[in-house]
Amino acid sequence: MRLLSFRRREDGALAIGVRCGRRVLEIAAAASIAGVAPLPAGLRQLLAAGPNALARVRELVAAAQEHDSSRFDPAWRDEAALAYLPPIADADKFLCVGKNYRSHLEELKANDLIRETPQEPTAFVKLNSCLVGHEARVRRPAGITQLDYEPELVFVIGKRALGVKRAAAFEHVAGVTVLNDLTDRAAQKREVASGSRFWTGKNIPGFGPLGPEIVTLDEIRDPYDLWMTCSVNGELRMRVNTADQIWKLPDILEHFSRYIPIEPGDLFSTGAPGGVAVGKPNAAELFLKPGDVVECGIEGIATLRTHIV
Repeated sequence: MRLLSFRRREDGALAIGVRCGRRVLEIAAAASIAGVAPLPAGLRQLLAAGPNALARVRELVAAAQEHDSSRFDPAWRDEAALAYLPPIADADKFLCVGKNYRSHLEELKANDLIRETPQEPTAFVKLNSCLVGHEARVRRPAGITQLDYEPELVFVIGKRALGVKRAAAFEHVAGVTVLNDLTDRAAQKREVASGSRFWTGKNIPGFGPLGPEIVTLDEIRDPYDLWMTCSVNGELRMRVNTADQIWKLPDILEHFSRYIPIEPGDLFSTGAPGGVAVGKPNAAELFLKPGDVVECGIEGIATLRTHIV
């Protein structure tokens, strides 16, 4: 399934749904038409309700797609008539694992954006206040001239994890989505030099495009044979396979769940691949500018589009 959060353009109402082609089935409306008990109103709450809740959503989708399902017509929304929101904008924890692609490590070292190679997974916090959805218009604040792009594979937790071992890690994953971890490289360099671990340059409002949807894990053949891509104004800037990751999800979840409970709806972004602007000799030409359209994606699965203004 492809689960998304959106705002209806006609009345501004918030909703969650399942995308089927170019149409989206609004879950609350479909449940009302089917005469079944209401489902949670947000995707984090839906995941927390457990596998039975997701099974009920699948049943609604199947019913709405039957040949005699015209009664569900009021629950279908045209994809073009929606304002996408981050699939989960209220995660208890959004942890971004850094320095996690071999190709990207070399770029960071060459640009003084790393002091040492980590010996275990490390992460910084992505604040909910910086998150925006698919097709968002992201303002580049005045004074920021080194705005960089980072397409990242994000794992969405679907089942509480505490003290989880590697072998059981994927039992706790609901699906994946895409993050464009927009970064002010000048601020990042200052913070690395000062030893800060807060990463202000990655948490400016709007610097967290996320989405467009959560693709449930049953639709992902192998999360470590996916091509992460980034294009700017139609020009392909990078294409790197997730096999290049150093720390895989089982390593990450075992490490961070040792003492801290990881809850349904929590997010783990797994790092940027090599190929970002700062790693190129002509970086000044490649940093994002107003008018640029950035597409970050999982090739053949999902594309997250962002407009820089």
